[in-house]
Amino acid sequence: MAETTRITVTLPTEHVEELKKLTDNVSAFVAEAVDRRIRHVLLGEELQRYQEEFGAFTEEELAEARAEIDQAMNPGNISARAA
Repeated sequence: MAETTRITVTLPTEHVEELKKLTDNVSAFVAEAVDRRIRHVLLGEELQRYQEEFGAFTEEELAEARAEIDQAMNPGNISARAA
């Protein structure tokens, strides 16, 4: 298990109400959301560095990447495999 640190955060009341409806473990829910956001930011930075070094992605490369992401997110989707 990863080491943890207790912190206090302030959220809009309506968010807290919805969180409590969605989960019994608000800390784990928030930790997962923060983890996803951190990965998103780091990936964006890496993609930017790649494009600065090798040039912008072509439309073909972007379409291929979208198809692969769609297939990964929807493995049973036949149209995603055909793309």
